[in-house]
Amino acid sequence: MIRLTVNGEPHRLDIDPEMPLLWALRDHLHLTATKFGCGRAHCGACTVHIDGEAVRACAMRVGDARDQTITTIEGVSGDVAEAVQDAWQKRDVVQCGYCQSGQIMSAISLLGSTRKPTDADIDAAMDGNICRCGTYVRIRQAIHDAAKALA
Repeated sequence: MIRLTVNGEPHRLDIDPEMPLLWALRDHLHLTATKFGCGRAHCGACTVHIDGEAVRACAMRVGDARDQTITTIEGVSGDVAEAVQDAWQKRDVVQCGYCQSGQIMSAISLLGSTRKPTDADIDAAMDGNICRCGTYVRIRQAIHDAAKALA
């Protein structure tokens, strides 16, 4: 039995501890906004927060997530999350939207630790978050906007 705390809620799952966290979230807890992209932690579509840090859920075993706080896009809240979500809407970042939950989770993690990010900070934090629609310029602008709103 695996015990997880996801979005503030305790869960007990009778699953293999070797299962990727992504599949536990999507298939067993029905939190489907965290997306499967590549399965190798290269695209960022599956990004969640583990104890506040951006982590690729496809590459983390569910057994390794025990005793940690897991937050998915469905559970983000607070001033940083609101600033990022607002900036995303104002900049009309989303095109197809598939990668956006991972992009937003990475941006929230960045702004949670770096309130005035430089372009280099943004590039480093967002590295590995692939957007096949190419909305990178709007993503960077939205992160800068969210940082200004938080100042």
